Amino acid sequence: MASILPAGLRNGVKGLDANRYATKKTVAQGMLDIALLTSNASQLKYVLQVGPKHEFYTLLVVLISVSLVLQVVMGMVLLSLNLLRDCRFHEARHRVSAQRVNYATTASAFVITVLNVLVSAFDSSLARYLEIDYVV
Repeated sequence: MASILPAGLRNGVKGLDANRYATKKTVAQGMLDIALLTSNASQLKYVLQVGPKHEFYTLLVVLISVSLVLQVVMGMVLLSLNLLRDCRFHEARHRVSAQRVNYATTASAFVITVLNVLVSAFDSSLARYLEIDYVV
């Protein structure tokens, strides 16, 4: 009976395939990371278009730039974690360094989140400045 049931089915009931779930979760997280990176680039473009007449111009440029740089650095660190340490995770010396990199990326994800909340808080008046340019 087990040989005629599709993979993942037990007693005729579909079970949770952990590998498929992890793969879908990783892909979804990657898409969210790309969306955040794109959003920050778009915000930086608009702030630069408005220019110094925005009351928080310098603050927004710095916050968005730091967020973008941290996102790119975190992506490279996670790539190195995947390429260099995941294959040898069973060895104690690689496990410790992989855990440290994991903790560092978790902390940087928190910092990126805080930066983006601050950008959103100070960016609420941006539309007002864009409308002034078009009412000529």
